Amino acid sequence: MPVNKTLASFSDFSFKVAFAVYVIGLIVMLAYYVRERMLQEAYEDASRREESQSGGQGAQTASDKELVGASATKSGVASEASESGVASVSVGAGTGADDGASTASADPSSRGGSRARSLWGRVAHDRPVMSQAELDARQDSVDRLGTFGQGVVFLGLLFHAACVILRGLSAHRFPWGNLYEYVALVSLVAMIVATVVLTKRKNRIMWPWVLTPVVALLFYGGMKLYAASAPVVPALQSYWFPIHVSTVSIGAGFGLISGMCSLAYIVRMFQPVGEEHGIVGKIAGPLPSAKRLDRLAYRTAVVAFPIFGLGVIFGAIWAESAWGRFWNWDPKETMSFVTWILYAAYLHARATTGWKDQRAAWINVVAFGIMVFNLFFINLVVSGLHSYAGLN
Repeated sequence: MPVNKTLASFSDFSFKVAFAVYVIGLIVMLAYYVRERMLQEAYEDASRREESQSGGQGAQTASDKELVGASATKSGVASEASESGVASVSVGAGTGADDGASTASADPSSRGGSRARSLWGRVAHDRPVMSQAELDARQDSVDRLGTFGQGVVFLGLLFHAACVILRGLSAHRFPWGNLYEYVALVSLVAMIVATVVLTKRKNRIMWPWVLTPVVALLFYGGMKLYAASAPVVPALQSYWFPIHVSTVSIGAGFGLISGMCSLAYIVRMFQPVGEEHGIVGKIAGPLPSAKRLDRLAYRTAVVAFPIFGLGVIFGAIWAESAWGRFWNWDPKETMSFVTWILYAAYLHARATTGWKDQRAAWINVVAFGIMVFNLFFINLVVSGLHSYAGLN
């Protein structure tokens, strides 16, 4: 059947709009990310102010108690001296000793008070400390910005889905017949997964980490991989085509989210909550806790592993029907198998004592990197049996 040019044009237009909206969403969510970090610093300043004020009050209270105790001692000594007729010189000597003792005992408190005042002065010098009402208002403003940014992302997702659907309708086939369409599909699956797992307020700070690779994929796909809507090549005209490619695409979409969460987890582990420092510390500041990031990476990898594995198996079955054998050690299928093995290694390491922290996360990041390498380098540079990118 001939290609519907109108639907193909609408598909291309939807792709461009989706990309533009995603870029706007990324900018908004980056602003949200920065403002969340600034709000975090404001809360830290307010906490320091409370600690300094409580420290100063505690030091003053201790000093007052010591002065009262010293006065009572002086009064008692003086009354005993007057009753027993002791010389006033002795009383004066005792009083001088008490004064020295009280002064000595008051010194630590005064040192603590001066330290608290110094801390408060440093905070006030760096930036003004907000009141609780101001902090609450700032929190509401940041939350509204995050909600707005998430709404922009959802709008982009609608155009993205329209692009993929219209592409298939225009060519009367499943819309993943070349590398351009495959990139659009994988990024769409990744955005759908992100919509599910990042909707909660505690998780939506991760949107810049997800949108950045998605925008990069769409930019490269639209600029370098674009192919006009057309029927698939004869080698792909099989009922295994939609089964194999769709399962691999879904697994890759989950893998993208899992890999980025593991990368953020590694950054968070090097910059623990409350101990951030340097430029990396400013980047890590708004991130969720390492435990939450690790849980997100693990849960998405648990889904990616079996689906991606099924895609590899379906590809082997299709290869047997098309080429006469299940496995040909083609570069693309080999790297896909390596990726699947790495996901298995990550899940195993994640459940193994001594490998639960950065080591397991690094395996997941490497698996994601191999998948991206397989997507671009193997398809565009290495010649093999899977050379269906649709490029001249």
